Order: sequence, then C-alpha cells, then structure tokens
Amino acid sequence: MRYKKLIIYTDGGARNNPGPAGIGAVLLDEKGNEVAAISEYVGEATNNQAEYMAVIAAIKKAGELGAEELEFYLDSELVVKQLNREYKVKNKDLAPLFVRIYNASLNFKKVSFNHVPREQNKEADRLVNLAIDGAVNQ
Repeated sequence: MRYKKLIIYTDGGARNNPGPAGIGAVLLDEKGNEVAAISEYVGEATNNQAEYMAVIAAIKKAGELGAEELEFYLDSELVVKQLNREYKVKNKDLAPLFVRIYNASLNFKKVSFNHVPREQNKEADRLVNLAIDGAVNQ
C-alpha cells in the first residue's frame, strides 16, 4: 500500500545521557490509523543523537511504505529548530545525522518538522523505553 501522506511521531532517549539509547516512532495515515511502529535499541548515544536516529529510521520506513509527504512531530524543540534550519547544528556528532536526514528528505514531495509537548508524544516515548528496557534487561 502506498500513502500520499504520513503523520509521524518520533522520539529518542538515552539513560544517563550519554548512555544506553533507544528510538521510537509511530507512523500514521491521514485518518490517524497506525501503519507502522519502530522501537529499537541503538547502543550508547546522547538524547539528541537518539532523536536524530529516530527521524532517520522513520524516514527509511516511510520510504519503504511509498509515502510522498511526511509530517513529523517531535518533543525536542532543539532538534526541530535544527531540522527546520532555524538553529545551526554545531555539534560534530549531530552534523552527519542532520545531513542524512536532509538528503533522505529530498526523496519526498514535502517534509515538515513540528514541535509538540511531551504529553502529545507518549506512544513514541513508550517505544523508546521499551527498546532500552529490553536491551538493558538482557
């Protein structure tokens, strides 16, 4: 199935920042139906690195689903402002991740990044914690 537009909630987090990190993403169709979810442990990372990795994983999944437009929602205001080019990416570890997102977003007709309060991003946050808990408790 191909989707004209996907609404995507992403989150990334690290325990002890940096520390064990996970990513979460929920991909919805335009009617709000979940079409995919991502919950992955990504190893040692910072919170911001994990936020970027979550966006990268969601873009990859959206491409596999044949989406044309992506509407992202993140609870990291810093990452949203960087992805919207309102803030420069000064951190040398984030710069290559920013470039990966920028290049991957060129494959879509439209990509937007929006900030939402943490309370509106609970499912993606839950997926982050599931990933970290699963890896840490092994």
